[in-house]
Amino acid sequence: MPKLVLIRHGQSQWNLENRFTGWWDVDVTEKGATEAWDAGRLMKEKGIHPALCFTSYQTRAIKTLNLALEAMDGLWLPVVKHWRLNERHYGGLTGLNKQETRDRHGDEQVHIWRRSFDTPPPPMEAGSEYNLSSDPRYAGVEVPASESLKDTILRVLPYWESSILPELHSGKDILISAHGNSLRALVKHLSQIGDDEITGLEIPTGRPIIYDFDGDMQPQERYYLADS
Repeated sequence: MPKLVLIRHGQSQWNLENRFTGWWDVDVTEKGATEAWDAGRLMKEKGIHPALCFTSYQTRAIKTLNLALEAMDGLWLPVVKHWRLNERHYGGLTGLNKQETRDRHGDEQVHIWRRSFDTPPPPMEAGSEYNLSSDPRYAGVEVPASESLKDTILRVLPYWESSILPELHSGKDILISAHGNSLRALVKHLSQIGDDEITGLEIPTGRPIIYDFDGDMQPQERYYLADS
C-alpha cells in the first residue's frame, strides 16, 4: 500500500532570528541543512523510496527536499513545485521579530494572529519591502495580503485532491517537503483534527511524518520516522 511522507523544511534563517516569515524567501541555516540531510539518511535506512516528490516555491522547502534526496541517493526523482504548498502568508507581520511584536501588541493579540484558526494577521501594505506581487515565480497568482490557517487550508486541500492524492491512488509513495502551516492543513485533513485542536499542533523541522494507507486508500494514524 502507498506511503505518504511529510517533511517540514529544516531550520531557516528567520526561524533562528525568531521572525515571521510566511511567503518571504529565506534559506536554511547550517542546522537546517543538517536536519534535511539527516531526514534523507533516515528515510534511506528505513527503506522508504518515494516515486514522486512535491514542494513549494520557497527556497527553504526546495533545499530541504534536495538535501534529503541527495542523502538517499534520490536526486534523480521527479519533483513538482507549486505555490499552493507555500507557508501561510503572515501579511503585515512578515519580517517582524516575534518577541518585539508581542511587546508592541501584547501576548494575547499576537497569539490570536499566530494561533487562531480563522483570524488572519493585519494585511501587508502594497508598498512593503516584502510584497511579492511582482515576483516572477508568482506571475498569474493573486498573492494574498494575509492568511489565516483556514485560508491556508482552503488553498492547500484543492491541490491535494487534484494533484497529489491521485498519485497515491496509483500506488506511488509520495514525499512532500513544505512548511509548518501547509503541512498542518494536510495533517488536519488526513487525521481529521478539529479546528480548535489543529492550531496547537506543532510540526517540528526536519522530522519525517509518515502516513500509511490501507487497501481502501484510507490513511492510518500518522507517526514520526525514528532512528530506533
